[in-house]
Amino acid sequence: MASVPLKTVDANEAVARVAYLFSELIALYPITPASPMGEWADKWRMEKRTNLWGLLPRVVEMQSEGGVAGTIHGALLSGSLATTFTASQGLLLMLPNMFKIAGELLPAVFHVASRTVATHALSIFGDHSDVMAARSTGFALLNSQSVQEAADLAVVAHIAALEASIPFIHFFDGFRTSHEINTIEPVGEELMRELLPRNAILKFRQRALNPDKPLLYGSSQNPDVYFQARERVNPYYTDCPGIVQDVMDKLGNRTGRHYKIYDYYGDPQATLVVVVMGSAAETLSLVVDDLNNKGWKTGIVKVRLFSPFDQERFLSCFPPTTRSIAVLDRCKEPGAAGEPLFLQVSSAILNNISGRHFPFPVLPRLIGGRYGLSSKEFNPAMAKAVFDHLSKADAWSGFTVGIVDDVSGRSIPVDEAYTVGKKESYEALFYGLGSDGTVSANKNTVKIMGEKGKGYAQGYFVYDSKKSGSMTISHLRFSPRPITAPYLVQRANFVGCHQFEFIFKYDLLKEIENEGILLLNSPYEALETWNKLPREVQRKIKDKKIRFYTIDAYKIAKGCGLGTRINTIMQLAFFKLTNLIPFEEALALMKEHIQISYGYRGEEIVRRNYEALEKAQSALCPFPAQEALLGTVPLPSLIPEEAPEYVKTVIGEMMALRGDKLPVSSFSPYGAFPTATSRWEKRNISLEVPLWEPSLCIQCGQCIMACPHGVIRAKVYEPSCLEKAPEGFLKAQARYPQWEGLFYSIAVSEADCTGCALCVEVCPAFDKYQPAKKAINMTMRRDLFEELRKGHFAFFLQLPDVEKEKIDIESLRDVSLLRPLFEFPGACAGCGETPYLKLLSQLFGDRLLVANATGCSSIYGGNLPTTPWAQDSSGRGPAWANSLFEDNAEFGLGLFLGVDQLRDRARLLLGDMAKKGWIEEGLLEELIEAEEKSPREFLEQRKRIQLLKERLKGLALFEARELEAVAGYLSKKTVWIVGGDGWAYDIGLGGLIHVLALNFNVRVLVLDTEVYSNTGGQASKATPRGAVAKFAASGKTTPKMDLALMAISLGNVYVASVSIGADAEHTINAFLEAEAFDGPSLILAYSHCIAHGIDMSKSMHHQKSLVASGRWPIFRYNPKGYADGKHLKLDWTRPIEGFEKAELSENRFRMLFFSDPERAEDLLALALADCRNRLEYYKKIN
Repeated sequence: MASVPLKTVDANEAVARVAYLFSELIALYPITPASPMGEWADKWRMEKRTNLWGLLPRVVEMQSEGGVAGTIHGALLSGSLATTFTASQGLLLMLPNMFKIAGELLPAVFHVASRTVATHALSIFGDHSDVMAARSTGFALLNSQSVQEAADLAVVAHIAALEASIPFIHFFDGFRTSHEINTIEPVGEELMRELLPRNAILKFRQRALNPDKPLLYGSSQNPDVYFQARERVNPYYTDCPGIVQDVMDKLGNRTGRHYKIYDYYGDPQATLVVVVMGSAAETLSLVVDDLNNKGWKTGIVKVRLFSPFDQERFLSCFPPTTRSIAVLDRCKEPGAAGEPLFLQVSSAILNNISGRHFPFPVLPRLIGGRYGLSSKEFNPAMAKAVFDHLSKADAWSGFTVGIVDDVSGRSIPVDEAYTVGKKESYEALFYGLGSDGTVSANKNTVKIMGEKGKGYAQGYFVYDSKKSGSMTISHLRFSPRPITAPYLVQRANFVGCHQFEFIFKYDLLKEIENEGILLLNSPYEALETWNKLPREVQRKIKDKKIRFYTIDAYKIAKGCGLGTRINTIMQLAFFKLTNLIPFEEALALMKEHIQISYGYRGEEIVRRNYEALEKAQSALCPFPAQEALLGTVPLPSLIPEEAPEYVKTVIGEMMALRGDKLPVSSFSPYGAFPTATSRWEKRNISLEVPLWEPSLCIQCGQCIMACPHGVIRAKVYEPSCLEKAPEGFLKAQARYPQWEGLFYSIAVSEADCTGCALCVEVCPAFDKYQPAKKAINMTMRRDLFEELRKGHFAFFLQLPDVEKEKIDIESLRDVSLLRPLFEFPGACAGCGETPYLKLLSQLFGDRLLVANATGCSSIYGGNLPTTPWAQDSSGRGPAWANSLFEDNAEFGLGLFLGVDQLRDRARLLLGDMAKKGWIEEGLLEELIEAEEKSPREFLEQRKRIQLLKERLKGLALFEARELEAVAGYLSKKTVWIVGGDGWAYDIGLGGLIHVLALNFNVRVLVLDTEVYSNTGGQASKATPRGAVAKFAASGKTTPKMDLALMAISLGNVYVASVSIGADAEHTINAFLEAEAFDGPSLILAYSHCIAHGIDMSKSMHHQKSLVASGRWPIFRYNPKGYADGKHLKLDWTRPIEGFEKAELSENRFRMLFFSDPERAEDLLALALADCRNRLEYYKKIN
């Protein structure tokens, strides 16, 4: 067999390749971290790649994982080979069908990038809780422990499923393995064909559903036969482990890579043995080698086949000298006697204690422990801690490693100074910002070094689940030998800091080796940069003899027309400084990858990147730090002293990247966290920020309404409030007649700004002598950070808020004065969703409950360490919760019904107490009969409730305490159900329509980006015809589903379609009408997205062009009718025009004209017809 070229890929790509080749049907639904596998499959089908039979697999995206499982089941019963890719809750939604698939012995293979199942919180990161929840389905569970294993055992899973007639879950650690890039040797297609079990495939097809030879599957059985029929499968499960091992042996004989379903590694006379499954096995292997070299007797048993569990083969792995066994599980099952792998091992030992397969002369001590939940780091020091614990005479079971458990005392100590052996690899750390290109560049670097360099490469990328403004950390290793180190870089030869602000916030030099290289992207000259560094950082540079270099990458990127994309520049600097391969060779390879990465976007983008490469070569500035004097700049405090204690001691530690050290007692057992915390997270990520020009401002409020992050605020106030104003505080006379005699100020929180420039885009006021100068303009942030400007926003916040009852809440100008109770979210710069949430919080935030579907809005809205949902000066603010993805409408209904019941309970208690004379009748009547429609009426009702609570305090009665607890519900609350189009149009559609049809007063806000934004840009039923998206790589062929029309057809739902960029006042009025409507209401809010491929700084004008073109009609539908007798009002009264121009301003439509112009033209014509037909239909509704 000819050798196969090495490839540098992540496990997702390696596994997807195998699954694609072995499958005839691939059913998909996006879920992190498994989505890339489906994206690869869709891409390869578009490229007309065939499977092992020379056919194009059918690739279909479903509306949910439940739909995927049903499709797979049907395909298998038809006699077709089918697969899918999933994780976490997605796998759990498949469970009912999985029982069926296994019960009918159908050879499916589900590839799972195993991920945490949401419990007290959602987590996108990896552990085995999802797969372990599926262990009773009857699927075989086969685990891969590395990228190379994932590529190989994917082949084993597909072949073994056919030969054993048992479905398989092939799983590997989410993110740690799924997203790790490593240099591997793939299994060649020729070898896969050779290993295909043709007779097993024939046998499988012969029992398919076929009217030529009819069979019946899925019968309904009674107690007389069900039990016996269920036991009929036993021989298949008995034979399965042997079949899996046989396939492994065949593969190993041809590739030289030999696997066992249970594999012992270590001293043949070991006394201490750890049993483990997953990527931790590789870390433990390194520690075993190190300890045994020091005289220990240790070993590990790697479990690859969890189920069916072959007890005989498993026990045969152990040395007879084994005295103590620790079983490590990467999941938690509260209340159980032990976690799943521990229970499996315990059963195997106890079941065979008196049998001939029992290898131990003395029964070994057996303990279990937990590690690595939600991708918690498991490094060599933690692996060593497990052996240390196991070696103790009093070692206890149920231990945890990697955390500090000061509540139940189950954690074991870790010696963090421990490292394994001599380091052979060159290691690098890169600190970047999401969307600056750092991760993309480092992925290319790993591929260059792994496939073009002389050796092996590994890349692992750490980033939270926030959007593009979060910090990313790239961990890269390069070695002449295969790299088996599934843990973070601990001793870096090179550290690249791609954001200047990071050097002030994080300890970036903690892992750097002596005489290592530090590259800092700085907007200052080298000497000025040194003088601005905190003294503590300077000292570390000198003490470790670090070679220090600076580069102004943003200046180069801006000059080359690349905006903030500094990846090409920083990548070149890395190659030039490290000389890992000859620089000229590296430069040529970088240009090759630029062509691959950007060629489809046009030659101009390629040229700009080439220009950046040329300029970067001479821009590197070495600084002689060893000869420089230490400065006096102190290391700034990350959290100000006035912050709440919990923010300082818990949230602040997470912000400083020290959350791993927080003890268990720091957290609520219920999973609750305080709101109003984003105000303390000053990210300082923008190069440019807005500066207000009072003399030009017409005080219209449009910049405030457009700001996606709530950083631009306005207030009107008495002149006396300026007595303690800082020097230079900006102000103007208020222009509104109702605010005569007051001052007006716009203030900007520069430290929270993302630099999107939407405020400048929407500003209508300009200097007639300098038309480019507006009433608000972008300026370099560092020029703004003089002493004169410091404290301006803090002073602004201390000014009194405008009283809500004095506001005309139908006026954009007035609403812009309301304090947002949604501020500084970690959303992408220029996000199209967040202005709607900010508006929602301004209008109703002090009485708002939010049920938020999983998606972008749940991530920037509820992702730790901070949340943007805020509180007003009285402590009121939105109460927010996320349940799941698919159930959000039902979850929100439950919130509504629960609140309704509590209000009824409060009224009942109030009436009972009034009857007994404890509460006066007059107060009772006022509280029960009060109208609450205007802000003033809400204020009056709250005053009555406060009076009631004061009365209750004087009553030493249980009834008084109970009424105190629910008295707040005597004032009306509002429940808004919020989510994206992936939820509303796809996975949650059935529940949404049902909840609307029930006719309760729930409010639904759909933030429609027309794509699955959170999981990376997959198509949904909201995606327009002709758009290119993941899972629609050749352009979506069907029109956008009309959710508004579906809701209108129910006959009881208020429906509005809005675009805040096209008409902000229309949006405000729609929100007010939706809230006031007696019945359910639905608002569809157009939300531009970075996935659309538009200039995000012009996105509000883009929204207006879409509305003007008719592609996004704005309207309001009231089933009870308006005063003029109409039910539907099409609110865009100008001519409908410019469809093609608006469509092609988005790269997702334009790019199809490069790859398939004829198809693009056809789809564009059909999309125009869709638009016209929809508008004509709406016109007929009245």
